[in-house]
Amino acid sequence: MPINDQKLEQFARQAFGDLSIATSGVMVSLGHRLGLYRAMMDAGPLSSEEVAQRSGCAPRYVREWLNGQVASGYVDYDGDKQTYELGPEQAMVLANPDSPVFMAPAWEVGASMWADMDAALAAFRSGEGVPWGAHDARLYSGTAAFFRNGYRENLVPNWLPALEGVVEKLERGGRVADIGCGHGHSTVLMAQAFPKSKFSGFDTHRPSIDAARETAAEGQVTGNTRFEVASARDFPAEQFDLVCYFDCLHDLGDPLGAARHARGCLKADGSVMLVEPIAGDRVEDNINPFGRMSYAASTMLCCAHSLSEEGGAALGAQAGEKRLRQIFQKAEFGSFRRAAETPFNMILEAR
Repeated sequence: MPINDQKLEQFARQAFGDLSIATSGVMVSLGHRLGLYRAMMDAGPLSSEEVAQRSGCAPRYVREWLNGQVASGYVDYDGDKQTYELGPEQAMVLANPDSPVFMAPAWEVGASMWADMDAALAAFRSGEGVPWGAHDARLYSGTAAFFRNGYRENLVPNWLPALEGVVEKLERGGRVADIGCGHGHSTVLMAQAFPKSKFSGFDTHRPSIDAARETAAEGQVTGNTRFEVASARDFPAEQFDLVCYFDCLHDLGDPLGAARHARGCLKADGSVMLVEPIAGDRVEDNINPFGRMSYAASTMLCCAHSLSEEGGAALGAQAGEKRLRQIFQKAEFGSFRRAAETPFNMILEAR
């Protein structure tokens, strides 16, 4: 076929830009793990030697790293004074672990995907799945840290109040199941906010359950939390007021079976809170940076895990509200609605 030289040049530039972004992600992980961003936070303009001294790192490596951060637009540079500065907005994203937009740990997820390349190649050729527990360890800590602050910003102040009557139940003393709880950050946030209620976190990944217990101890909520290894289809049926799925229903091999089990575990007036990545119902609706990232994660992680389980539904991270609604309708829930949303998540309620 004939080549359009202009389109070729544009696409080659785009691909080179993506290559540049991919390599800069390694630098972000270095800066995060070495404490370079934290050393610069609220410090004003610094020389490369001062950054090295404050972080305890070798000056020559630090200077090269800093210049790369300037080229990426992640650090500001004064050429006359030869000083580097991490601005307050940059610090919110890269250095402040309590910021709602803190993203530095997310590059660990990308690193884990590269490390799992051989498993992905085999899965593509065989059609078999890759279970969550088979991935590089950076996936688990990176995922937990990436989601934690978004949950901290929204879960208690915004998402729970958007559900029908749930806050009132939890204030009086209710029972909550957090399915696919991971490191337990969502469970602990709710337990801290509602000390009269009991919260149970379930996950199939034993190391994550161990980490969740540590999270609960650090959050001083061991008295009203428990964490157990269990799947979405066999966690104890204890008549819960609320069953939660935080960014995990689309990972399940049998989401319909999970929804049916949840219905059987709910009190008559109970609710399901389903937090899912924001997505449209058509591919055309998801052609944007978030969709691009979600499809990549879905290929390597979400669909891969689903295909490793019985059912292998492989909804994908961009399943969309329509498909999710159909699952809960088949599970014979009476109502299903979008209760809230953020730029990254839709919060759905089934009753």
